[in-house]
Amino acid sequence: MLVALTVAVAVTALALAAWCGFAAYRDQPTKDWHFIGMAVVSVLALAQLVVGIVQLARGERPEKGMAIFIAYVIGAFAAVPAAGFLSLTERTRWGSVTVAAGAVVLAVLEVRLYDIWGS
Repeated sequence: MLVALTVAVAVTALALAAWCGFAAYRDQPTKDWHFIGMAVVSVLALAQLVVGIVQLARGERPEKGMAIFIAYVIGAFAAVPAAGFLSLTERTRWGSVTVAAGAVVLAVLEVRLYDIWGS
């Protein structure tokens, strides 16, 4: 797994969590700028999904099992877009809380992906 990409996804996800958490603290719903941030994080997660698929296709295997890796990499890709769609249905501060929680989940999934793949 590409370590730099994993770190980039985790750091941007934590930045998104802090940003949306601050918006929730200020009693604001998610706004257009938040969705741009979610798009950036989602593009990085998509790049990680593609890199993971390419590495599996080249014959490289994760240390902890292929099925677990595939489940985690797909979950990592879907975490922030799912939270974004939920925030569209909840146009209050709780929508921002939902996105912040989804971004924290993504950061945790990145740590777990690093562990599953092995160094």
